[in-house]
Amino acid sequence: MPKFTVTFMCSECGAESLRWAGQCPACHAWNTLQEFQVRKALSGRSRSISAQRGQAVEPTGARPVPLSEIEPDSAPRQPLAWGELNRVLGGGIVPGSLVLVGGEPGVGKSTLLMHAAQQIASSGGRVLYASGEESPQQIRLRAARLGPLSPRILLLAENDLDAICEAIRAESPRLAIVDSIQTVTDAGFEGGAGSVTQVRESAARLMRLAKEIGVPIFLVGHVTKEGAIAGPRVLEHIVDTVLYLEGDRRQELRILRATKNRFGSADEIGVFAMGEAGLEEVSDPSAALLGNAAVASPGAAVVAALEGTRPLLIEIQSLVNKVNNNYPPRRIASGMDINRLLMLIAVIEKRASVSLGQSDIFVNVAGGIRITEPAADLGLALAILSNTRDKPLPDGLVVIGELGLAGEVRRVGQLDRRLQEAARHGLTRALIPAGARAGRHAGLEIVEVRTLAEAISAAHLSHMRSGELIKEPEVSVP
Repeated sequence: MPKFTVTFMCSECGAESLRWAGQCPACHAWNTLQEFQVRKALSGRSRSISAQRGQAVEPTGARPVPLSEIEPDSAPRQPLAWGELNRVLGGGIVPGSLVLVGGEPGVGKSTLLMHAAQQIASSGGRVLYASGEESPQQIRLRAARLGPLSPRILLLAENDLDAICEAIRAESPRLAIVDSIQTVTDAGFEGGAGSVTQVRESAARLMRLAKEIGVPIFLVGHVTKEGAIAGPRVLEHIVDTVLYLEGDRRQELRILRATKNRFGSADEIGVFAMGEAGLEEVSDPSAALLGNAAVASPGAAVVAALEGTRPLLIEIQSLVNKVNNNYPPRRIASGMDINRLLMLIAVIEKRASVSLGQSDIFVNVAGGIRITEPAADLGLALAILSNTRDKPLPDGLVVIGELGLAGEVRRVGQLDRRLQEAARHGLTRALIPAGARAGRHAGLEIVEVRTLAEAISAAHLSHMRSGELIKEPEVSVP
């Protein structure tokens, strides 16, 4: 009886199929199904027959244990020198955890992990850095650029999984780094490096090793053009923590975002700046994001977004350009969902009586930050109206609020933390949803608005009576 069964898995979405096909039945991608082998498990009847024949039968698994009898994990976290990295990890590195660090090529994944290795080494711990892509000389050049070389960082230029696991067992480091998981191969499975079988089985074996000996292991995973980690998506289900390093290689700021964390919050972000000497943590992201903010410029608004437990002051920029051609107007959004922008444009046209059907609209979130929460709706709407009327918003204004389809301004969570961040950075006026029960903050004037029309009046973009928007007179062209 064969010990393995053959199945196929999509390298894009991770869907499984019993037979090969040219197109994935789940994501409809072409030529993405790859073959891999799954070990068969003996059924109960097969086990009894094997036992009667005197054949060795593997144990069915561990016995169940009452939850109250399980001893708590006494191993403390390993804090790093960077508070931004500790925040994303949930307070530090957990012993025996498997962490996947993803990002586009060249964004700084290897640089970030080398910084972490140097911080562990400086505190007296040993680090094993296994690289299947770069030579030891290349890694040494990067380490020398980031800081002084440490003899506690051990380099291993190897892509054979057996050799990597043996080195981790023999050295028992405080931290192990595998760069990258797409270059590791297991001789016990078919397929080349980066295939579905190799990536999945290698990550699963490293997970078992990390849990067995209590060594935290960091894996580097490349990101495809679709934004997913290269290889099957099952990697994100195997590991304990998934971190994405985001940012444009041509910009300074880098955002480390946790999308999964079994040991902490999955909504935290860390902000870093890329310089000539590597990465540096940015302890005050709001100041960095507002450092180059446009002063009294039409189409710019400052909003207070929340990333995890951290409020960030972000500048939203808009450009409305009226066009006179037969082509449909363009709507381009950088740093936010395009569907959200289209919905807000429809609300502005309907509730503020502003015609945008013949205008190109471009929206950009400054600093490379991506806004995913609706608390920036009102700020974006006012930024578009500001550019439409070529009139800047008042200096020192921060706008907070979700915008509904009826033009109403809805409440948002943790408003006091957002206002406290605005007051700390010297902003003097805040537009917030009515009835939000905001506390008082020194130097910050609170203005409550119920509708988009009231917000337009409070931002001095139009003359308005309470709850009513007075249209500007149309100018006839002879």
